[in-house]
Amino acid sequence: MSLEEQVIAILEVLLAALLSMLVGLNRERMGKAAGLRTHMLAGVGACIFTALSIHAFPGDDTSRVASNVVTGIGFLCAGVIWRHENGVHDLTTAASVWATAAIGMAVASGAWLLAIAATVIIWFILALMRYVDLYYDTQRPQPHQPAN
Repeated sequence: MSLEEQVIAILEVLLAALLSMLVGLNRERMGKAAGLRTHMLAGVGACIFTALSIHAFPGDDTSRVASNVVTGIGFLCAGVIWRHENGVHDLTTAASVWATAAIGMAVASGAWLLAIAATVIIWFILALMRYVDLYYDTQRPQPHQPAN
């Protein structure tokens, strides 16, 4: 990679960190274990791998690195999900880590506007759609409990 390409990649990594931080702040506010730092690291790591695949290995198949980033993040997200007697927990957090990696990949691919728009959309989904979920949970009929 040329020095100029590395400087651009550093700026992309910083943007990926900032956008990932915005998503991670929501999960941090919700008290999730995969919070701010996890989201930032997923976004930054995906950005670095994507930038390297584009610039450091010219002429090679860059889609191979991208597909492996998606697979690796999927493996990481599987570790975020946990099962309890009350059901499965942290699916949304795992999905947000996965989406944050996509933001990092978009930034490194030069799709900065797409990455910013995706961050806003993801934040909207995490912050505002939660209230829609809560509303419908209160409207849902409760299962009948037999009397003892």
